[in-house]
Amino acid sequence: MNELTGTDVDALREAFTQAGYTVEGVAARLGPQANGALARNETTLAGRRTSSGDALDTIIRLFLLQHDVPESLVLQAFPGIDLVALGIIAVDGGSARARLDIRPYSEDDRQWWVIADLTPGLDGRREPMRSDYALGISSASLSLVNLTVPVKAERALDIGTGSGIQSLHLSNRVNQVVATDVNPRALRLARWTAALNRIELDVREGSLFEPVRGERFDLIVSNPPYVISPPGDDQLTYRETGFAGDSLVEQLVRQAPDHLTDGGWCQLLANWTYVRGEDWRDRIAAWTGDRSAWAVQREQLDPSEYVELWLRDAGVPGTPSYTSQYDAWMRWLDAQEVEAIGMGWITLHNVTGTLVAEEWPYEIEQPIGPHVLHRFERAEGMPADLTGLHLVVADDVIQETTGRPGAEDPATIVLRRQRGMRRAEQVDTVLAGFVGACDGDLSAGQILAALAELLDRPAVEVLQDYLPQIRRLVVEGFLDY
Repeated sequence: MNELTGTDVDALREAFTQAGYTVEGVAARLGPQANGALARNETTLAGRRTSSGDALDTIIRLFLLQHDVPESLVLQAFPGIDLVALGIIAVDGGSARARLDIRPYSEDDRQWWVIADLTPGLDGRREPMRSDYALGISSASLSLVNLTVPVKAERALDIGTGSGIQSLHLSNRVNQVVATDVNPRALRLARWTAALNRIELDVREGSLFEPVRGERFDLIVSNPPYVISPPGDDQLTYRETGFAGDSLVEQLVRQAPDHLTDGGWCQLLANWTYVRGEDWRDRIAAWTGDRSAWAVQREQLDPSEYVELWLRDAGVPGTPSYTSQYDAWMRWLDAQEVEAIGMGWITLHNVTGTLVAEEWPYEIEQPIGPHVLHRFERAEGMPADLTGLHLVVADDVIQETTGRPGAEDPATIVLRRQRGMRRAEQVDTVLAGFVGACDGDLSAGQILAALAELLDRPAVEVLQDYLPQIRRLVVEGFLDY
């Protein structure tokens, strides 16, 4: 492949822009049904909607559907650009086929294009993936985009950049972005993605923090190769490493504070093991040490579910090696005493604090990053004495009650948030009454004193019982101050 030069960049951008090859343009051309099917890797409906032969249809069929397209139509869509020399397409007998995936990606008012390897598994096709495969836009990469806290930063580090999606996201609000990867092919495509979008990106080859030894950053993000698998020649670089178990994630978390500025942030997607006789929360707490951190487990799989998931991802089912790979992987996990595997995210704030680790498999708001930031701010900034705070109920909180018809008091009272993590908290009538009185007029101490008098209970006892629960409601955003 030749390098993507400034002249090529200008010509490609012009071709995509003139054709309307944007997220909105593709969605309008395909329609909701075909667009939804394409998101599930089914191209038949989209193929029906892109048969006109105009530039947009040609580009969609070439890159998104991975269909053969007449070379004449490609030349019309990309006048003056030698896509063959660039390694973007191959031509055989007058028919062109994409060798790379180039697809639109948008965020807020920014329109970008991401260059990566072709999407595997379209229409159920299963081709072996090259070991240095460079992943493009995926559910995992978008999860990290949505998780990233919206802080302004001077310097940011994208570890395991792949095709550069996180770096695109960071470029909106970071003055300098450094992107690293062990995969030279991924780094080349990340450079291409940056060039195509006219973004300055410092690209470096190396593992973990080796390429940035001695440097510090305000924000570190990573969608690392976290898949926990046995060592072998059949590993895929974008998802697996030679690190044992979850030790790659462990090293990222342990070493992050040495590469963060004071008050800096590190956020990563992660898998971790449930080792026999060990609590997963204690395991991660040993990694985060005395730093303020939050680990959220979104899913837990038993070893067989985990192996099946990633063998499917690699397109192994139906091949002669499926049974042997399955058995070898299961034997290896058993030898490591792995009882289950957790999948989720870890956010570390480089200030003194503790780890909060929890399971949360429920639906959350996207992007979740602003709510992650606010939760840390509330937890770290709240005064030790809450009695002087004038609290107000968050706008998104609703109260649900259940009980027998005609009963004097409800059997249960649940406070539910509609935003962020969308938490629900069961409360008693006293705490429900406290929350109902939080309109910013009286302080928390005054409301609790009034409740103590109403209940004919010592004020000290009421404070002792309810201040810890009130603190949790503030941290989780049910109450603001």
